[in-house]
Amino acid sequence: MKADVAVIGTGVMGSNLARNLARSSGHRVAIYDRDLARAQSVATDFPEAEFIVASSPADLADKLAGPRVAILMVNAGQATDSAIADLTEVFAPGDIIVDGGNSHFQDTIARGRRLEDTSIEFAGVGISGGEVGALLGPSLMVGGSAAAWERLRPLLEPIAARAESASADDSDAVADSESPAVSGAAADPGAACVAHIGTDGAGHFVKMVHNGIEYADMQLIAEAFTLLRDGLGMAPTEIAEVFARWNDTELESYLVEITADVLAHVDAASGRPFVDIVADAAKAKGTGAWTAQAGLDLGVPVPTIAEAVFSRSLSSAADLRAEGRRLEGPRPHTDAVPADGGTVAVTTVPDGDERAARIDEIGRALLLGKVMAYVQGFHEISAGADEHGWEVDLGELASIWRAGCIIRARLLDRIVDAYGTEARAATLLADGYVRDVAGRCQDALRSTVIRAIGRGIPVPGLTSTLAYYDGLRTEAGSAALIQAQRDRFGSHTYARKDRPGVFHTLWSGDRSEVEI
Repeated sequence: MKADVAVIGTGVMGSNLARNLARSSGHRVAIYDRDLARAQSVATDFPEAEFIVASSPADLADKLAGPRVAILMVNAGQATDSAIADLTEVFAPGDIIVDGGNSHFQDTIARGRRLEDTSIEFAGVGISGGEVGALLGPSLMVGGSAAAWERLRPLLEPIAARAESASADDSDAVADSESPAVSGAAADPGAACVAHIGTDGAGHFVKMVHNGIEYADMQLIAEAFTLLRDGLGMAPTEIAEVFARWNDTELESYLVEITADVLAHVDAASGRPFVDIVADAAKAKGTGAWTAQAGLDLGVPVPTIAEAVFSRSLSSAADLRAEGRRLEGPRPHTDAVPADGGTVAVTTVPDGDERAARIDEIGRALLLGKVMAYVQGFHEISAGADEHGWEVDLGELASIWRAGCIIRARLLDRIVDAYGTEARAATLLADGYVRDVAGRCQDALRSTVIRAIGRGIPVPGLTSTLAYYDGLRTEAGSAALIQAQRDRFGSHTYARKDRPGVFHTLWSGDRSEVEI
């Protein structure tokens, strides 16, 4: 018996996806790894999957029924190019190569073009959910031709996560139970979280932006934790309870849920809160930086995402931070007298009703920050789709992010509704729920940032979100002066408010204005 689909790469992600395919799709699965012993070990460890182990690309091609489908679960970059080259030699026209790794979308576009002369189909599929999602049901974002999608659909739909419900009617406010619910039909509950996003690199592009939103969300959550710990003097276990309560409100999400779990965990070796024994340096795999760079290339502002990337970079800059600790500033962490005999400003930690109000304020600031991160991400996706000619259904995309992926959240139900009633909207800012959150939460975001700055607590994600928010709502900002400066030093021209056209002032001459 020949296999219906192959998985190449049997690391944790690859082996889990192969097990998911074998269990959920009803198809026979072949596996291949350049480390043959590792592939054989996976087959031995999971006999119920009945994997067919291939010893080489040629052997794999022989073991697959046509038209062949192979899913690459290898490292992005050279490993992916090498695996594609191996398959190109043994695959035939009409076969499909699927890249399920975290490849840059431009690489996916280029790889597809290189395969055009072979008539081998190439698809880039963004897979979100980590190793657990790969095994139990990920969110799948498919980029490729319509023909490739039709061939892949019966393989991918059964293994995808399924959203339990898309109803937004039962959302609770952070502290305002009278917050209006958003009306409108949402996606059917139980829908498979897989969709054809568009041609060539579309699937990897939206997966990249998904990860950018993830970076922003994690940064904002971490800042809320820091404000509760350093600003209100709360212990991690207390803060865990706050996040658990927040997860029963509009803030409900996978990341808020696991934050509560992490903060409640105690390190067995030391007896200390787990978060306090983890080194204060966050690593990154590059997709957040790609999202920020794509925003720059497209001229789309994604400041909360960019600040989240920079914050991880700063956290890992050990030498810089070691020197930076010598800089002057408020000292919110201690009331001890410094060695030089100077004074330390001590801020009283609120308690009782005031502390409850501050906690609520931080929750509202977090909610608006999260909403603005989604606004930025969906703006970038819309701009990317326009740039590359992809017909991305933003409502469908929001729907498949409701389960399986890392940024799954109650908020996505609202976004499904928004694009269901305002399809192809250029920005989520047009949605009533987003504007309602802004109205309820902008004062809290403002107050939270002001308090943090006064205490010397860094909140770059919240601060950049507030600047973005105010930049959006300001009728006339600082750009007019910047453009005037550009014309003054570089003859870069300018538009006028009072009449159409493009103009330049003869600064080195008589300062008269000419129309270009």
